[in-house]
Amino acid sequence: MSVVGFDFGNESCIVAVARQRGIDVVLNDESKRETPAIVCFGDKQRFIGTAGAASVTMNPKNSVSQIKCLIGRPFNDPELQRDIKTFPFLVTEGPDGFPLIHARYLGESRVFTPTQLLGMVLSDLKGIAEKNLNAGVVDCCIGIPAYFTDLQRRAVLDAATIAGLHPLRLFHETTATALGYGIYKTDLPENDPLNVAFVDVGHASMQVCIAAFKKGQLKVLAHAYDRSLGGRDFDEVLFKHFAVKFKEEYKIDVYQNARACLRLRTACEKLKKMLSANPEAPLNIECLMDEKDVRGFIKRDEFEQISVPILERVKGPLERALVEAGLGVEDIHSVEVVGSGSRVPAIIRIITEFFGKEPRRTMNASECVARGCALECAILSPTFKVREFQVNEGFPFSIALTWKGSAPDSQNAAAESQQSSVVFPKGNPLPSVKALTFYRSSTFSVDVVYAGVTDPQLLSKISTYTIGPFQSTKGERAKLKVKVRLNLHGIVSVESATLLEEEEIEVPVTAEKPAKEATKMETDEIANDPPNASESDVNMQDAKGTSDAAGAGNGVPESEDKHVQVEAIKKKVKKINVPVAELVYGAMLPVDLQKATEKEFEMALQDRVMEETKDRKNAVEAYVYDMRNKLHEKYHDFVTASEKEEFSAKLQEVEDWLYEDGEDETKGVYVAKLDELKKQGDPIEERYKESLERGPAIQQLSYCIDSYRDAAMSSDPKFDHIEVADKQKVVNECLDAHAWLKDKMQQQEALPKYANPAFLSADLKRKAETLDRFCRPIMTKPKPAPAKPPQTPTETPPPPSPATEQQPQGEPITAPDAADPAPAAAEPMETDRPDTAPETA
Repeated sequence: MSVVGFDFGNESCIVAVARQRGIDVVLNDESKRETPAIVCFGDKQRFIGTAGAASVTMNPKNSVSQIKCLIGRPFNDPELQRDIKTFPFLVTEGPDGFPLIHARYLGESRVFTPTQLLGMVLSDLKGIAEKNLNAGVVDCCIGIPAYFTDLQRRAVLDAATIAGLHPLRLFHETTATALGYGIYKTDLPENDPLNVAFVDVGHASMQVCIAAFKKGQLKVLAHAYDRSLGGRDFDEVLFKHFAVKFKEEYKIDVYQNARACLRLRTACEKLKKMLSANPEAPLNIECLMDEKDVRGFIKRDEFEQISVPILERVKGPLERALVEAGLGVEDIHSVEVVGSGSRVPAIIRIITEFFGKEPRRTMNASECVARGCALECAILSPTFKVREFQVNEGFPFSIALTWKGSAPDSQNAAAESQQSSVVFPKGNPLPSVKALTFYRSSTFSVDVVYAGVTDPQLLSKISTYTIGPFQSTKGERAKLKVKVRLNLHGIVSVESATLLEEEEIEVPVTAEKPAKEATKMETDEIANDPPNASESDVNMQDAKGTSDAAGAGNGVPESEDKHVQVEAIKKKVKKINVPVAELVYGAMLPVDLQKATEKEFEMALQDRVMEETKDRKNAVEAYVYDMRNKLHEKYHDFVTASEKEEFSAKLQEVEDWLYEDGEDETKGVYVAKLDELKKQGDPIEERYKESLERGPAIQQLSYCIDSYRDAAMSSDPKFDHIEVADKQKVVNECLDAHAWLKDKMQQQEALPKYANPAFLSADLKRKAETLDRFCRPIMTKPKPAPAKPPQTPTETPPPPSPATEQQPQGEPITAPDAADPAPAAAEPMETDRPDTAPETA
């Protein structure tokens, strides 16, 4: 089972894996720890991650980045509209009101959804993890911002499905940071909590989390955020500053050229990093536009002055987090800053002034989220045993259910009014389950909405659930128990609906027994829920439904004598499952998700074919250069002048073809071309190889022949037990092998180096193996044990000596004991084979 954590950022992504010794960040193909979140579409294949970043300058309009800002957001979102103006690629509104990205792929215009693009990025990250682990990766934990809506969370899960991943949890990024901070702390208090503020300033957003730590647990007290305050906003400020400056000084408008915009933004990002460590920094770009070189210069004070509108927004999330947590600045023990944007000195200065203490950087600013996700995946996975550490996460939004009221008499107009109830208040623990009771006579609908939220990015409705049809046997309004779940990912859904009907049965029982049965039934209303999920039962009846609810007692009549047999009425609750239909606004339908998964498989296959084609083309090119050099060096004596001339001409012909007509061919053509060259080159290579291997093979066979022959003709006493006829067979076999070897060597000596050899080194090895198989059983035959003298019945056998005494029965022998000698009647054998016998060829 894989234990992997993914941190997909707006600019770059990081993969962390759990190992026996801890958490490691995985390196990509370029041995870098961060992988760009870019998908570049080409005429023949896609380039994702590091390959996409290398292609973005040459192909900006088909290079899609900042996917995190696009996913799960409606097209008319004001912040998205502002971002679209800075994108070099085309984004339009789809029929469902969500953005579509246009790009040219395989020579034609294609349209992709942000979910598909995130699936491509996750597929690339999955491949990086699989290469590192040498195993398939399915289960994982993915970090997401705490402000992600229900729709955005569903989109991330859909993207993971497209990539072939199964997230065990969508983990809030700030909570992942807090987990990575606290799980390694051994000095956490047991009683009074330790409050720590985590400030994460990323590429596109700012998040603040206040967590309370105790020994073995953390509790998230508050989440606050600003979706559009990040490092890229400072880049944009510098970009606009220099765009105006260059228009005045150099008379060029970078807004008219997508490539120029991209190069200037890249330069401004580098400039921002330089200003983080230096009081001033230059900017130089060659041939930015219209073949003009541009130069600029800015001081840190000037940079902070033009960034004032952005810096003024930093305090907002800090203040909201403290208010939501119910704490003062003096209650915060320490402040941890992470994220790529946190390196701006002005931001650190503002945080220091707000909290009255210097922020700390005890964690890796870029890798902490991925590490925390890998830790959470290890906690949820049975693969690793992790230190006991409980994570109490709170949901950052309030979730309510709305429905239309229903009464038996439709004359009451108020009964048809819209009713609402907050089911999961802000800060509700994850996961959580609540059971709601409705009284209805026919199919009805409930809407899941955000409660008390003024954020324009939160859609008014999350989803609608239609419950029914159902039918009550008593002809009156039925009692339905509706179970609503807020799962581990932070996604709300109506999980099930159950129709409850009571049946009265008269049975002779004692007075106490009905009470016990009724208690059991009352506590059996919610079952099969996770033990860590918080549960509650809310009665969602209408005004006229209170009398119905009052009749849900246990129905046990009172009796003065508790032990007297009576005819009591026992109520039995009959449970019937009611169908629930789900409609999630803006989410992918299962059919579309299946199509997107199939399309991703096709594109991945196309990428793999193109990579293999490149490998085959490179193999042909490498073979041409390698053989050309060897023909004049190592292979010079092993090829005739005519062969060398002919083969050199062929190599030159293939080289010319590679850079002309063969520049763009299929994999099969390159394979055929390489095979054609090897038909001429392999015999030459084989002759050279044989000349190197022939000498050692001859020595090995000669040693084998001499060793067995000397052993068979030896007068050593240890070979006396071998029959003379058998020894003669060994001598004859050795003589035959020697004659064969002498004949082959004479043939080879008569041939020049450029001729095909008279025999191969493989023939010598086979000959040695054959000789060894024939001679070894004869020359290593053990001496026979001498016959023991017969004992008369009157003789008593002597007691066994301690040295030859056998082990007692019942004690298993796992290996022979080298200290025990052989039986006394047998002569000890020195070795399994004679000293002069050869080793196995």
